[in-house]
Amino acid sequence: MISLTRLNGDAFWFNPIYIEKIQCNPDTTITTTHGKSFVVKESEEIVIKNMKRFYREIGLVRIVNKAGEEE
Repeated sequence: MISLTRLNGDAFWFNPIYIEKIQCNPDTTITTTHGKSFVVKESEEIVIKNMKRFYREIGLVRIVNKAGEEE
């Protein structure tokens, strides 16, 4: 899970596996795979950085990197 902040200042935890897209216009809007949208204070860059850290922590990045390797 990653920590995010709504525009009203309320912090919440979000599972980044469900992120379909991130837009900045100018507020950062996250759209889930279920079509629900969240507007957060964090920039796109911060959200992406936190997503990548989460994927590394759960081992998802290693799986994706190894998928392209030849044996």
